[in-house]
Amino acid sequence: MPKLEPYSRKLPYSYQLGVFPALMLLEARPECAARLLLHPQGLENEGVIKLREICAKLGVREELAERVLRRESKKDNCFAGLVFNKYDCALDPSLNHAVLCQISDAGNAGTAMRSLLGFGVKDVAVVKPCVDVFDPHVLRASMGAFFKLRVKVYENFDDYRAEFPDRPLYPFMLDASKPLNEVARAARPPFSLVFGNEAAGLPPVFATYGQSVRIPQSDEIDSLNLAVAVSVGTYTFMNGEWEMGNGK
Repeated sequence: MPKLEPYSRKLPYSYQLGVFPALMLLEARPECAARLLLHPQGLENEGVIKLREICAKLGVREELAERVLRRESKKDNCFAGLVFNKYDCALDPSLNHAVLCQISDAGNAGTAMRSLLGFGVKDVAVVKPCVDVFDPHVLRASMGAFFKLRVKVYENFDDYRAEFPDRPLYPFMLDASKPLNEVARAARPPFSLVFGNEAAGLPPVFATYGQSVRIPQSDEIDSLNLAVAVSVGTYTFMNGEWEMGNGK
């Protein structure tokens, strides 16, 4: 078997590290699994045993790879991981989408994806320049949710709009004209929730693309963390209403 290289965007494969996320990968995308990496100290772990059983049935090669697991995870207690082949997805035009524009932090991207899956949005557009969605840190932060989503990367937002020209767009902006609850009550699917970069947010022009939305918050903070905003916004549009306390 060829030597496993340190992860880079250019590789045709990536690493899903951790027992539970690796099990999620096998559940959702078994055809992509290529090699099971094992730590010698984790062979008696219940989850590792399950991984080995599933991989044996799928014909996925297993190997002791303590050094690779340590190198990719930066931890000494990563007991298992999967090497998997990267793949492409198409978004479902009949379902709601989340659009993550120019997200630069791997942890934010992965955590946002986990929340999106949890609240029922399975189609995610990611707009460049952005974090590499196959980066092991993104995958780890998503805790395997990535593999149950349809994630497609776009060169720019105009490319996304051209593919889905008639969808209602709801850009989340600090200076938006309407609060979250008011907009969410009136929204009719399929729609797209649009979130911007962690530091800069969305440019002002996005307010002309659809109905801009603000999440009510106290004046004690300047903004919410991106993953928190995605969670609050998606929950409200999909499942209920967001009630902000008075902050006292």
